[in-house]
Amino acid sequence: MKRILFNLSALCIGFLAFSQNTNNLKPIRSNTMNTITHKNPKTLFDPTPFAFSHSTTHEGEGKYVFISGQSGGEGLKHNLSKDFRTQVRFALKNLETVLADYGLKTRDVLKITILIVNHDQEKLKIWTEEMHNTWKSDEFPASTLIPVPTLALDDMQIEVEAIAFMKN
Repeated sequence: MKRILFNLSALCIGFLAFSQNTNNLKPIRSNTMNTITHKNPKTLFDPTPFAFSHSTTHEGEGKYVFISGQSGGEGLKHNLSKDFRTQVRFALKNLETVLADYGLKTRDVLKITILIVNHDQEKLKIWTEEMHNTWKSDEFPASTLIPVPTLALDDMQIEVEAIAFMKN
């Protein structure tokens, strides 16, 4: 009896596996344009002066690019300035370098996460100014800033990670 039930169960599982509609696993070809939409609901405060959007989404065919945290290190030797603004500029420049390696620009970034050591209002002001210098369109990605006590290297003051979307 156990053998019959086992064989029957195996048969049912096999039947279910082969009868499943797998069309949802195949990419859907479309002639529509790929677009990133930035949304800032009118019932929430305008985040644009603070260099972020409440949300972003993407429509179209392509793939996501997950970018590890980029520090403010300069060059191949990863020299870290003691100046916070300098590190912010290089973190954003390093982010742009990774994006460029995929043929992407800052406009393709959907989400960024910023880690700032000993965060305060002055550092937020510097971050916001440099974001406006980098994202000239004022269409900012969704963003989260996380104050931290320290980062991977003692002199690191900022780290910026991102999720971008690369169109096919």
